[in-house]
Amino acid sequence: MKPMMIAMLAAAALPAAASAQMSQPMASGQSMSSDPSMMASMSPSDYVMQAGASDMFEMTSSRLVLASTKDPKVRMFAQQMIKDHTTSTKEVMAAARKDKVAMMPPKLNAMQADMVKQLRAAKGADRDTLYMQQQAQSHQMALQLQQSYAANGTAPDLKMAAGMIVPVVQSHIAMLQNGGSMASGM
Repeated sequence: MKPMMIAMLAAAALPAAASAQMSQPMASGQSMSSDPSMMASMSPSDYVMQAGASDMFEMTSSRLVLASTKDPKVRMFAQQMIKDHTTSTKEVMAAARKDKVAMMPPKLNAMQADMVKQLRAAKGADRDTLYMQQQAQSHQMALQLQQSYAANGTAPDLKMAAGMIVPVVQSHIAMLQNGGSMASGM
């Protein structure tokens, strides 16, 4: 339980750290910035690539932790991430097709690839703790991406898909703040 407590404390502290990471390079070569004007100029293709990379990171890291975790809360959270991020990937792809946006296969950005590398190197309860910390950070970034595109996107179906994904990402953040469990009333 001690590693889970550390993860919960880290999850509560990471929103500020995630904000500091927002200038990391993304898959398309653009950076995810907290500057709204930068997000307002994001092309539909860039949004699709960044959303795809985000989902790919969530699913890859969740599968990795599922292979070794003995913690039922971490296991339940990871299973939920795979389910929900598979769904959001399908939603974004369907919206991109409707908006006639060319899609490239998603690719992890440098930061995401490094986080997966760190997760692969960690073992046991340390891997669980690192996974939960990374999830807190990546979900803050995903929330910013989805909220920004929902507000400022130029492709109507993608904009609608981003708006539908926002509450799902918010529920994941709530789960992280609750130690990986569903929050009361959800």
